[in-house]
Amino acid sequence: MTRLIALLSVLLFALPGLASAQDRPFASERIVVEARGRGADIILIPGLASTGDVWARTAARLDDDYRVHIVSIRGFGDVPPGRNRDGSLVAPVAAELRRYIAERGLDRPAVIGHSMGGLVALRAAADAGRDRRNPIGRVMVVDATPFFPALISPGATSGDVEPIAQIAYQALLLLGDAALRNQPTLIGRELGGAADSVFGSLGWQGGDRQVLAQGLYEVMTTDLRHRLPDITAPVTVVYGWSPDAANPRARLDAAFQTAYRSLREPARFERIEGAEHMVMIDQPQRFLAAVGRFLG
Repeated sequence: MTRLIALLSVLLFALPGLASAQDRPFASERIVVEARGRGADIILIPGLASTGDVWARTAARLDDDYRVHIVSIRGFGDVPPGRNRDGSLVAPVAAELRRYIAERGLDRPAVIGHSMGGLVALRAAADAGRDRRNPIGRVMVVDATPFFPALISPGATSGDVEPIAQIAYQALLLLGDAALRNQPTLIGRELGGAADSVFGSLGWQGGDRQVLAQGLYEVMTTDLRHRLPDITAPVTVVYGWSPDAANPRARLDAAFQTAYRSLREPARFERIEGAEHMVMIDQPQRFLAAVGRFLG
């Protein structure tokens, strides 16, 4: 009996400590994560120059039924850059996301990434598929492809866009956000009006010049098409679409389907009519319906 009482005493003191460890903020020089709600885990990753704020409406609808983990990438918006000012961005952020999943003990979370966040989600899922220790349950990419220039030319390579990416990098680094606002063709007006949509919405929140420049460079040059066969999680691709033949987005169906053709299992495609690049902001109700189907 004495031993039993002693054991119970230890547990009573230990359990609060274990609970507080789960609630303690995740210490990272790459990402900041806000978690709220209860239930199955969903991770939301914003795109270039965006913070978790872009997911506000989505998270508010999900956190009654799910445990929502809202990511902000350091260096975007007003989030201090940390180590994101040093070198590459997409791969280290994806690795840090997987560390978060492992340390928090998330069970096969659903991961939703917008734009550059879609690249992060794909990279994390590909790496998880290779080692299988911390699997990702399912992936939704929002207006993102494994290689963005392929939306213009399926045969494009990183080498083809490298000179333009270098110009964009230097312009943003030297001149700041104004360089892109005034010259949106640097990131491709042809991408279905993506530049105009980003700069005209909540999506573009600015940030640290070095991190923004590196992020833009990697959005233009990162090619994950060869990593798609490593992904074991089912993939859903959501993108803005227009029935207007004069709108470049009316012609994106084939480009998105071609971009994901090397997945092990065919992707599910959801086009959102009336949305541009910021799908979850442009058409929130239609986007939430797509998320419901993705989670269901």
